[in-house]
Amino acid sequence: MKTTLVIFGITGDLAGRKLLPALDAIVAEGKGEDLSILGVSRRDVDVRELFGGYPELTGRSDVFTMDLAVLAEYDRLKARLHESGADRVLFYLSVPPGAAASIVDLLGEAGLNDSRYSVLFEKPFGYDLASAQDFIERTGQYFSEEQLYRIDHYMAKDIAAQLLVLRQNAENYHHHWSAESVKKVTVVATETLGVEGRGQFYEQTGALRDFVQGHLMQLLSLVLMDPASFTIDQLAARRLRALQQLLPADPLASVRGQYEGYDEEVENPGSRVETLVSVELQSEDPRWQGVPLQLVTGKALDSKRSAIIITYTDGKTDVFEEGAGMSAQRAQDAYERVLLEAIGGGRAIFTTSDEILRSWGVLSPLQEAWAMEQVPLEKYAVGASIDTL
Repeated sequence: MKTTLVIFGITGDLAGRKLLPALDAIVAEGKGEDLSILGVSRRDVDVRELFGGYPELTGRSDVFTMDLAVLAEYDRLKARLHESGADRVLFYLSVPPGAAASIVDLLGEAGLNDSRYSVLFEKPFGYDLASAQDFIERTGQYFSEEQLYRIDHYMAKDIAAQLLVLRQNAENYHHHWSAESVKKVTVVATETLGVEGRGQFYEQTGALRDFVQGHLMQLLSLVLMDPASFTIDQLAARRLRALQQLLPADPLASVRGQYEGYDEEVENPGSRVETLVSVELQSEDPRWQGVPLQLVTGKALDSKRSAIIITYTDGKTDVFEEGAGMSAQRAQDAYERVLLEAIGGGRAIFTTSDEILRSWGVLSPLQEAWAMEQVPLEKYAVGASIDTL
């Protein structure tokens, strides 16, 4: 099937750091034979300069210059795509959430929304429950749920793949995790870097929205979901059921922190944006009742780590960690997996609208309590360990 990937925001940071290298690797491995790439930009861009560093993409890539706010420009894009003869078109919106919503509206108004077209979104999926609901309703005016791919690249990481294999293997003792054997579940995602020039983005987002609502909640759902026999197409429903059984977060069982010097770095003295979150959740699922479920994320800490730690009632632990136990072969990047899955029409690693809304519902009490300063914003030193916080 001849597929055209249209990337809005082709000159942006994400496209340069993640998308183009991933696409180059996909084509180099012979997995994108019928794939062409059309980058969309507001300004004129030298195609050779943009794609020159990716030898596998030259000859199959081009740039389309347009004003993203003008409907007539989408008619021009429609004509261009018609000329390409593509059987399927994927719109990758590597743009801020506000711009993404406007682009979806204009794509729909231009008739670029029939069954040949699909849309890929980057997080965040809203900033709270109300905004997420509004965004989902807005995109649903023109595109069905089956046409929308909401990207949480953590679901494409090795740690998620490892966990899924364990949960599907009925002969493996991990298949039978429950309160009978598990004392505590901890999901961790920490970084040594600070916001690194992304202050404007982080001031609008914060650690709860950036990592907890998506990445960590999704990984937790893989631990908690009912592992009884299921097909890969039923995975999203199993994750959703696990999220639906989580109780609303208790603000008193949470910590929000900010590394020292953050407010100066983002040039916003007195900023109340959190760069660290620790929250303990509980599930009403009889299999998990009474087991503390801790989610922890933070920037400017002493280690970079993505891990799920299962502490057992007998004192033993299992640790599932990104990058651990890798073979000598080149590790496939998460964005390669995301793109290959979307190109192939798979949906298992993408987040559904119901999962997004449920995650926000669980975390809403934290947002409300933090907004009213019911939980203090604690300062921590750059390079601190989460064990000391």
